[in-house]
Amino acid sequence: MAGKKEIKSKKKKKISVKRGRAYISATYNNTIITLTDHNGNVLAWSSAGIMGFKGPKKATPYAAEIIAKDAVAKAKNYGLEDVEVFVKGVGAGRDASIRGVHSGGLNILSIKDITPIPHNGCRPPRPRRV
Repeated sequence: MAGKKEIKSKKKKKISVKRGRAYISATYNNTIITLTDHNGNVLAWSSAGIMGFKGPKKATPYAAEIIAKDAVAKAKNYGLEDVEVFVKGVGAGRDASIRGVHSGGLNILSIKDITPIPHNGCRPPRPRRV
């Protein structure tokens, strides 16, 4: 084909990150794990839906452990070794995902719960009149 141009791709720099952060969002319906560097740039992420879990199986501790190992395997390409874990949510996969991050080969420096808690919350609905 005469009209095609050859495109030269630039070489990407190999990013090397030793310390990072692991954000775990464990809801009643799903578990999502994101591994970032210290500035918050995403290195790897995984969720139960990506790993093939469907329906109520996505919120199980087993699924949380599997996706943690998957995210850690992806982040190993960047040389990630130590992480600070931030857990958000009330789902069943909270503890299992932390165990999965550790068994995937990362050193856990600290664990912090960042679940939002209302300090008085929204105004309750008015009483119903019948």
